[in-house]
Amino acid sequence: MIEIIRLEETDNPIFQQICQWNYHWWGVRDGKTMEEVCYNLAHSLQHQRLPQTFVALWNGVPAGMYQLAIFDDLDSRPDLYPWMINVYVAEAYRGKGICRAMMETVPEYAKQANLSELYLYTKHNGLYEKFGWEFVEEVPTFRADSPVERLYRLKV
Repeated sequence: MIEIIRLEETDNPIFQQICQWNYHWWGVRDGKTMEEVCYNLAHSLQHQRLPQTFVALWNGVPAGMYQLAIFDDLDSRPDLYPWMINVYVAEAYRGKGICRAMMETVPEYAKQANLSELYLYTKHNGLYEKFGWEFVEEVPTFRADSPVERLYRLKV
């Protein structure tokens, strides 16, 4: 069973798990310490305002996450906001419908946050179109590991 929850507290194992995911995913790449990543994530656990963090649970176990955020997520496009960021599905849970379950909740949570559109960038081609996202253009990231990625917009 897949359940999507809004994470609002740091004093639980779910928070520690998302810290680990993000540290190993972008923290190391960006030269961040585990403490920096956890501090950043701790302040993204809002209920009434952004940023907000959502976690997919597979039979109660953290399996994936995403966040809604106002700040610019892509340095080359500071003119765009708000963003869906840190979309992640743990490797052991890929191919089990976790991403689909998370994406199905995005429009409702975005509306609750009074958002009319969202942006995201990714190296995935063909994934987000399945969930109503519109491809906008290829954008430079200026990162050695992935210098060009795909920019998407979702109208909610």
